Amino acid sequence: MRSIWNGAISFGLVSIPIKLVNATEHHSISFRQIHTADGGRIRYRKVCELDGEEIPASEIGKGYEEPGGGIMPITDDDLAALPLPTAKTIEIVAFVPAARIDPLQMDSAYYLSASGAPAAKPYVLLREALKRSDKVAVAKFALRGRERLGMLRVVDDAIVMHGLLWPDEVRAPEGVAPETNVTVRDAELDLADALMNTLGEVDLDTLHDDYREAVEEMIAAKASGGELPAEAAPAAGGGQVIDLMAALEKSVRAAKESRGEDEGEEVAEVTRMAPGKKGKPAASPAEAKKKPAAKKT
Repeated sequence: MRSIWNGAISFGLVSIPIKLVNATEHHSISFRQIHTADGGRIRYRKVCELDGEEIPASEIGKGYEEPGGGIMPITDDDLAALPLPTAKTIEIVAFVPAARIDPLQMDSAYYLSASGAPAAKPYVLLREALKRSDKVAVAKFALRGRERLGMLRVVDDAIVMHGLLWPDEVRAPEGVAPETNVTVRDAELDLADALMNTLGEVDLDTLHDDYREAVEEMIAAKASGGELPAEAAPAAGGGQVIDLMAALEKSVRAAKESRGEDEGEEVAEVTRMAPGKKGKPAASPAEAKKKPAAKKT
């Protein structure tokens, strides 16, 4: 794997030469913009607003837009002169429990590879120290022109660094949760628990991108002049939930059937209390239909 950054991990007075390697890759299918009338490729050109000329990359620099609308040129020398100790160093500032890191802060992931034989011993030392402490390292580093926050942890025998957003870059969830007062009954929670238990766990390695596969099949069919894949039937459900309990019960049954479990097995040992009648279970809709009406005298 090709490294994208070379530097060192600063671990107190210990310096560990490392290489930074992307730990993830994207498999999304890329499309190009075209002119629908003739199929011509649509391209974006970088043009100077003052003279209208297309500018090559070698003549493009950085500029800061001032409040009045003017542009202040910023050169690479200006940025290189900044007192940034993390320019070539991943500076570990603390060791904290992993639970202290908010998943909302997680960003890109990188493998940290020991650079050369002399780096092997301190690299393994840091790795084993992280393992034994059951903590993660919080670090500061600079990449692509800005200082960033990072979290170092161990995966198998490698040290991985996750880029983290700064705390002030994570928005507060204001206005997201329902603002109306909602009461959830214990019976509803019991059925939700039953559904969670029925769905169970999953091996993440078995999950795959169905949409990407469908796009690949469609592209292959168009390229060969064959018949396009049939449109998938819309998924059942998705309408307005009228009876939450009935929807949960139906979901549990469907989950059991999909896992090949006995359809006659009890959905959940849940007792629904009739409103106003403490200790007496409410009849299910099916039982209510079967029950004969009381005779009138």
